Amino acid sequence: MDRTERTEVAEPRVDSPGGDVEPGNVADLVRLSARSHPLRPAYIYRGVTLTWRQADDRVNQTAAAFRSLGLAEGDRVAVSLSNVLDFPMAYFGALRAGLVVVPLNPGLAPSELTHALQDSGARVLVTSGAGAAAVARVRDDAPGLQHVLVGESLQDAPGAVSFDALANSQPTDDVTTTRGGESLAVLLYTSGTTGRPRGAMLSHRALLANLRQLERIVPSVLNADDVALVVVPVFHVYGLNTGVGMAARRGACLVLEERFDPADSLDVIASRGITAVLGTPAVYTAWSLYPDLGQAFATVRLALSGAAPLPASVLLRFLEVTGRHVFEGYGLTETAPVLTSTLMSLVAKPDSIGRPVPGVELRLETEDGTVVEPGDPGEIVVRGENLFSGYWPDGDGGPDDDGWWHTGDIAIRDDEGDLQIVDRLKDLILVNGFNVYPAEVERVLDKHPDIVSSAVFGVPHPFTGEAVKAVVVLREGSRLSEEDVAAFCETRLARYKCPTTVEFTDSLPTTATGKIRKGVLRGTVSTF
Repeated sequence: MDRTERTEVAEPRVDSPGGDVEPGNVADLVRLSARSHPLRPAYIYRGVTLTWRQADDRVNQTAAAFRSLGLAEGDRVAVSLSNVLDFPMAYFGALRAGLVVVPLNPGLAPSELTHALQDSGARVLVTSGAGAAAVARVRDDAPGLQHVLVGESLQDAPGAVSFDALANSQPTDDVTTTRGGESLAVLLYTSGTTGRPRGAMLSHRALLANLRQLERIVPSVLNADDVALVVVPVFHVYGLNTGVGMAARRGACLVLEERFDPADSLDVIASRGITAVLGTPAVYTAWSLYPDLGQAFATVRLALSGAAPLPASVLLRFLEVTGRHVFEGYGLTETAPVLTSTLMSLVAKPDSIGRPVPGVELRLETEDGTVVEPGDPGEIVVRGENLFSGYWPDGDGGPDDDGWWHTGDIAIRDDEGDLQIVDRLKDLILVNGFNVYPAEVERVLDKHPDIVSSAVFGVPHPFTGEAVKAVVVLREGSRLSEEDVAAFCETRLARYKCPTTVEFTDSLPTTATGKIRKGVLRGTVSTF
């Protein structure tokens, strides 16, 4: 049997938004859009609109601001912000200055923040006032961090500098860099097999390749005349590249909302004439409960969901009320991120992740590397220009010598060629698209003086796809409650990693070698 079973591979393109120049650095996308349509809106945030020309000037100022701090090309800049205007400015500005961006979840616990800052060697952190206050508590543990820039009030940010003031003091002259292509652009931390987050190294080549791949889909993910609402965190790879990156690639207008509120966001969709929505299953599930959903989505031409499986009931509800499918995509941080989409299918089927996007080769394999027969389960193995360069700092765990990379996800392919995820080799839990590795949570639980042992796994959740469940064995005489365990975790883990359900038991089932049998637990204890 042919082991490759390749899909179509994208040919080199030169039809970028700026004409016949193909960008080599991700920040070039902003410059090209500014040259093609300078007066079109690029970003809308809190009633403020930036045109692409204004955005390009601001990116130049931000790049100059970073250079004024004495940073050398290749230095890391951590950006811990939610969906605010300062995020794309810091992101593109750092890349234009030849720096590496380390996007961080503002909700990280102190120990998680310390690990990311230490491991990446970030010299600068761009954050909010609350984020700066959190950094002040761990500053001594991250000696490489030299500058903290705050994108809002400095009142609660001792030792920080105003990000806006620093950028505003710089000229708008073009800033250039030789970094691009295979140079490292983004370092995104994702849970590894040990439970310690590892930095996935995404090059300019990988990020730009995935944008070109998405550009070839019909209908296009984003067009130049789209007004897009990205209801997914921009520090997540989905919001970062499929949202922020694709909007710049196409010259579309991006509407940024700092926090998700179902009713408010539906008002934004209606009042702004939103034409494209990038969301998560939790977002669509929340929207599906509103009676005015159909009216709000009247202008939306394309609705995309990613980061976790979309419940079939929600997909069918949207089709019934709005007359439109919600198209699902599948990918990983390490693939920049999109690998498959139901936009490639004849119809958006429930529980399907569709087919590979153009330029991505995909096959399903058994453990010994044999390509499975149609209808049989196999691990998703992929190859494409959008793949990462391995894990920081030495490239460990990246694609093999032939460019193939094992995702750890098990899928089947139906008679029409569409894929469906059925299991994971990796024991990851996906909460709203964010990776939670059980070992990381178990390590925290086992530090509690009243917990003898623990087992953590994912259970279905109607809004977040999966939730974290913990089964714990207490020391004799302990009176710990579920709330006590949750409170202990909340001081040591990001909120999405904390158990939402805790069950107590006298013992955990184990194998002959002492390994906890989580499969037995999943079948013998109640689910969420």
